[in-house]
Amino acid sequence: MAIVNVTPDSFSGDGIGDDPQAAAALARTLEEAGADVIDVGAESTRPGAVPVTPAEEAARAIPAVAAIRAATDLPISIDTQHAEVAEAALDAGADVVNDINGLRADTAMAGVVARRGAALVAMHNQRGRPPGDVVANVLAGWTESLRLAQDAGIPRDHIILDPGFGFGWTPEENLQLIRRLDELAVAGQPLLLGPSRKSTLGLVLDAPVEERVEGTAAAVAIAIAKGVDLVRVHDMAEMGKVAAVADAISRGRWRSP
Repeated sequence: MAIVNVTPDSFSGDGIGDDPQAAAALARTLEEAGADVIDVGAESTRPGAVPVTPAEEAARAIPAVAAIRAATDLPISIDTQHAEVAEAALDAGADVVNDINGLRADTAMAGVVARRGAALVAMHNQRGRPPGDVVANVLAGWTESLRLAQDAGIPRDHIILDPGFGFGWTPEENLQLIRRLDELAVAGQPLLLGPSRKSTLGLVLDAPVEERVEGTAAAVAIAIAKGVDLVRVHDMAEMGKVAAVADAISRGRWRSP
């Protein structure tokens, strides 16, 4: 899953603003680099980011989704926590709703996903929740997300789960999330992880955001070995190669010459 941020304040410094054609051009570049899914985000979710209204988020996201849809046949994911933005993005050609709150914030989100037959990435967001065992907290959050999905009529085979690397955890807990990913496979759903360029990697490396490619590569490789099925990344060309080798080693997925 390759990231297209149509924001002016992305933590990673890769936001391209509200230029739909630039978003489409980037999506084509990411596809050529090996992306399987394009994830469009129009609101920064970094700690301390200034929230934007759903109307402002939609004004950024929807033209970008429409332009990307015209430029590629790849599945498009809309990274939003607002049901009205998700629905507008699905109207514009998106296929997947990537909800950082796992249906637990906007009560209308589950209904939109179910009614539209969209796929769902349900993330566990630890922000504002009591501390405790990392795996237990994630599994509890996912249980609630899956219950909400079931109640709304979202098929289980439409759901991908994300433990929420970087969302409310300490740096030590973020690292523990990756180390214990195999314990999260008990949920029985495909797993996604988004460690790309995040601050925990910067702390480990003592490196600014633009110098975290190798740290991201290590996190991606270990996550795949631990059972993750999808990784959300900025540096598609580099991480595609990392994923290919990690898959070949851990799952025997490769084509011999």
